[in-house]
Amino acid sequence: MSATASWQPQEEGFNEICGLLEQHISPTSDKTQIWQQLQHYSQFPDFNNYLAFILARAEGKSVEIRQAAGLLLKNNLRNVFKSMAPSYQQYIKSELLPCLGAAERHIRATAGTIISVIVQQVEVIGWPELLQALVNCLDSNDLNHMEGAMDSLSKICEDSPQVLDSDVPGLDERPINILLPRLLQFFQSPHASLRKLALGCINQYIMLLPSALLVSMDQYLQGLFALANDPTADVRKLVCAAFVQLIEVRPSFLEPHLRNVIEYMLQVNKDNDDEVALEACEFWSAYCDAQLPIQSLRDFLPRLIPVLLSNMAYAEDDESLVDAEEDESLPDRDQDLRPRFHSSRFHGSDNAEDDDDVVNVWNLRKCSAAALDVLSNVFGDEILPMLMPVVQAKLSSTDDLAWKEREAAVLALGAVAEGCINGLYPHLSEIVAFLTPLLDDKFPLIRSISCWTLSRFSKFIVQGIGSHNGHEQFDKVLMGLLRRILDTNKRVQEAACSAFATLEEEAAEELAPRLETILQHLICAFGKYQKRNLRIVYDAIGTLADAVGGELNQPVYLDILMPPLIAKWQQLSNTDKDLFPLLECLTSIAQALGTGFSQFAPPVFQRCISIIQTQQVAKVDPVTAGVQYDKEFTVCSLDLLSGLAEGLGSGIESLVSQSSLRDLLLQCCMDDAQDVRQSAFALLGDLARVCPVHLHPCLSEFLDAAAKQLNPPKLKESVSVANNACWAIGELALKVRQEVSPIVMTVISCLVPILQHGEGINKSLVENSAITLGRLAWVCPEVVSPHMEHFMRPWCSALSMIRDDVEKEDAFRGLCAMVRANPSGALNSLVFMCKAIASWHEIRSEELHNEVCQVLHGYKQMLRNGAWEQCMSALEPPVKDKLSKYQV
Repeated sequence: MSATASWQPQEEGFNEICGLLEQHISPTSDKTQIWQQLQHYSQFPDFNNYLAFILARAEGKSVEIRQAAGLLLKNNLRNVFKSMAPSYQQYIKSELLPCLGAAERHIRATAGTIISVIVQQVEVIGWPELLQALVNCLDSNDLNHMEGAMDSLSKICEDSPQVLDSDVPGLDERPINILLPRLLQFFQSPHASLRKLALGCINQYIMLLPSALLVSMDQYLQGLFALANDPTADVRKLVCAAFVQLIEVRPSFLEPHLRNVIEYMLQVNKDNDDEVALEACEFWSAYCDAQLPIQSLRDFLPRLIPVLLSNMAYAEDDESLVDAEEDESLPDRDQDLRPRFHSSRFHGSDNAEDDDDVVNVWNLRKCSAAALDVLSNVFGDEILPMLMPVVQAKLSSTDDLAWKEREAAVLALGAVAEGCINGLYPHLSEIVAFLTPLLDDKFPLIRSISCWTLSRFSKFIVQGIGSHNGHEQFDKVLMGLLRRILDTNKRVQEAACSAFATLEEEAAEELAPRLETILQHLICAFGKYQKRNLRIVYDAIGTLADAVGGELNQPVYLDILMPPLIAKWQQLSNTDKDLFPLLECLTSIAQALGTGFSQFAPPVFQRCISIIQTQQVAKVDPVTAGVQYDKEFTVCSLDLLSGLAEGLGSGIESLVSQSSLRDLLLQCCMDDAQDVRQSAFALLGDLARVCPVHLHPCLSEFLDAAAKQLNPPKLKESVSVANNACWAIGELALKVRQEVSPIVMTVISCLVPILQHGEGINKSLVENSAITLGRLAWVCPEVVSPHMEHFMRPWCSALSMIRDDVEKEDAFRGLCAMVRANPSGALNSLVFMCKAIASWHEIRSEELHNEVCQVLHGYKQMLRNGAWEQCMSALEPPVKDKLSKYQV
């Protein structure tokens, strides 16, 4: 297959490849074998020319074979286009352009996809003929040519919109300026496909807002209003999407038309097509986020709220209706098992965990409930008079046929539970008394939604425990949810377990008197649940351990809880992913039991070590390891070891001393995966606290690895790793004191920029940086103090934001040590230092309190001739009041 000036296919090669493609698309063929043969052909340099020829010119072959050739070509060009011979690149491009007008729609669409892939790699400048070809097709008045070009353009706009909004050498204006007037023209086309594609193309530019669109904004908005009642649902959907995006990106454009847009969205929210109604429904949350005048929306609430409520009832084709019939005896299907996301350990104040519901299907019902939730947070109790009569009417119908209406009313109550709590709180006992019997309703979806809605009120139910009948009410809800945890319906089990976990978080030690009953129910569920819901039981047990802490450490409770967990632990292999939620659950139990976990610790510890070892081997050589590498096994094992270190304290020392943990941990601290490093540094800090002696032989390597995390090229993307590494350095410094001195200046030079640019950086990292800098200053004041004037201001500002605790005490010991070593270094930042000192509610340590007094008195004596008074006058009165307890 040699290259000639103008390439021509050989008949033999053409037939062989067509034959393979025919087998490739046949449902009965051996896919693996054919794939290997296709891979063999792809080693020939002109294989992709054959594919282009088959797509463009193999008129005698079926459309399916030609399309298969095109899709294979698209995948190949992603990887090899740039490295192909220029003559072959040119051949493929020249074959694709005529396909834009092909009679067969599938050929046009496939060619459009390939064109977009090439444009992503070479941009417009690398394919000068393309733009002219697209313009010629758009201006041709031939439907096939117009549709082919529009389809290709819509893919380019979706995949790489910025390419068309860039200057191209040799062109007087940007491609988007040439194309946009034509796209706007197509808004008036009699062909729905062209209206839809043109609108889709322009919508891709709302985020980028090129000047061409800014200049034509009025024309674009007029076009949207003209298409607002288009007979084609896909077009109406795109009109709604445009208004939602505009309100998110540039609400000012819509302000003059606001009432008309709201009126339109309200109408379309009732569209017969669910997808159009869903797109319209996104508007309400976007509006509330856009800081637009609330009054404009307030006037529409009496009409909007009933629409949202009626859209909250289950649609006839909602897949949940089918799932809801699933009895616990039916085994889970593979597709029921959602991917799980383990969030690595994080030391600090604001690690927001993702909601577990990310994988659920988004639909009109959920979107309407979310909109009602947002509206209730914006308008509060104002919406109750419009909402409650409708909710009460729906709830009062006892007819079996109206169960979906009843279910939607319970969902609505849960949606407004937080936003309208002031208005609902006086009626809380009535609401709870009404919802509790619904936990036993004959319709499973009413049972499950009642669990969720009760969980939305759980914070307030717990707050009311001390009031009249409050305890009885809490007990009823608690027992009601426990009953539902043992429901026979999978969907109800899931809802009850999740709701119970929420109640546990709120109730904490209030659960102690009921611990035995709770554990019996959870362990009973543990015995009967299928795989998917088992994960939620683990979560509920882990949350229980976090909530009640040491209360759990009693033989009567451990006898119920531990045997089934240990049995499961022994039953699962080291490569079974069902181990993840169990590892997480045991982490919480180890932390809660503290030294009470000692009796279970040795086998748990050994197994974590062996899982990490296996994974380290698998990473390099899966064949020898006998397993495929999966970093999540390493992450969960590191986190469980952290839980053991936290729970057992120095009791973990004997286990660490007899293991290879130190070397494994050092490897993990240098792993290329962020979440492995994140958990590794968390464990490093935890071990530094309880058994630093075993880290000692590799101390400088650990410190170097941690210091490297503080200055990565993209700090924002690896902020959690930096956060944990920073915390670990501080913990190590406290234990090894002077031995950290070789890396102190490297670390300080990374921490100072974090403190200086604190606004744009994760709050926890700023706090940890301030504490670690203080700890290093405390153990090595002679190294740090000569540089203090470079960082005192941002450092003191960060210290003043930290809540009182022992870590803050350490940082202030560092402050006092530096001032003693270099008093003049803080003179220019005295006001900031005073504010940091005033941020203490109370310094618990008497010794530190006295040191702070000495520092302030030292400056008072040092600053003569009214300089001290001048410094004091720069402070706000509350700050001065706080300083009075230090007798200055």
